[in-house]
Amino acid sequence: MVQNAQIGSNDLAFEAVGLKKQFDGGKVAALRGVDLQIKQGEFVAVIGPSGCGKSTLLQLLGSLDRPSEGVLTYRGNSIPDMPDPAAYRAHEIGFVFQAFNLLPTFTAVENVQIPMFEGSWSRSQRKERAIQLLKSVGLEHRLSHFPSELSGGERQRVAIARGLANKPSVVLADEPTGNLDSESARQIIELLTQLHRELGMTLVLVTHDLTVAERASRTIRMKDGRVVVD
Repeated sequence: MVQNAQIGSNDLAFEAVGLKKQFDGGKVAALRGVDLQIKQGEFVAVIGPSGCGKSTLLQLLGSLDRPSEGVLTYRGNSIPDMPDPAAYRAHEIGFVFQAFNLLPTFTAVENVQIPMFEGSWSRSQRKERAIQLLKSVGLEHRLSHFPSELSGGERQRVAIARGLANKPSVVLADEPTGNLDSESARQIIELLTQLHRELGMTLVLVTHDLTVAERASRTIRMKDGRVVVD
């Protein structure tokens, strides 16, 4: 199995204080004052009904959007004030999305290499790393297949391998089983749980599926833009 970035087990990965996010000129409040802490190495599931702010929270953690108010830090550093958010996303964060987001004209092994162009990998290192990652998610027999030639579960495995490409300390997964049948969903959660255990990464997973959330070591329930159970 691949080696992950070294992390401290007792430190906080994320901390939010009074975190708010508004859209449409303040008319829509997606987050209404979220306070939470996530330790490095934790596996946290964020659950709640559609529109409760789960995905918005994940986007703020990954610096895909900026909060309207409040404090949000990664390892003690303010995420909104980072001088290079793209570098933070490229080197610290791995993303796994419900829709896979694979490039259709790239093979599996090429898709996995995409994040590595942000780093100092050589061409041979990128390919070797991508092959290693695809083997680790059980796709050594699908290296040269295009997304259209893969099942939904296989495409999500490619997306997970891509999310691990730069050895991130954190993986943010937004409804990673939402487009999968029940058996494929079970296999993907087994894989994410195994990777979390073996690599020691911080895993924050947004889901509406309680059976998925049960695999996490901690569950945060949201409603109407607030944390109601932690």
